[in-house]
Amino acid sequence: MSKKKQYRSAIMAAIHETAQDLHTAGTLNDKTLRKFDKACLTPVRNFTPAEIRAIREKEGASQPVFAMYLNVSAGIVSKWERGEKRPAGPSLKLLSLIEKKGLSAVA
Repeated sequence: MSKKKQYRSAIMAAIHETAQDLHTAGTLNDKTLRKFDKACLTPVRNFTPAEIRAIREKEGASQPVFAMYLNVSAGIVSKWERGEKRPAGPSLKLLSLIEKKGLSAVA
């Protein structure tokens, strides 16, 4: 089963899905498909410790509850908020989604 992609909008989802179909058919190359990925999918950016804490507090979640939604330990969330560690990969994607759409987007 493939993971569900998060798009900027319904229009961008339709554009991206069409591009994927063209790629599968062999009429769109990998480089062009990556451009569509970048344009259509929810962007991922780095967060400062203060931004991570602000996102968590805006959602009204404690560190342990926030960690549960991100599938990490409360200690990791604490280290992110203190700047001792930085989130990466899937955690960054989830933080981006939570920032934009709230915890309900990942529940």
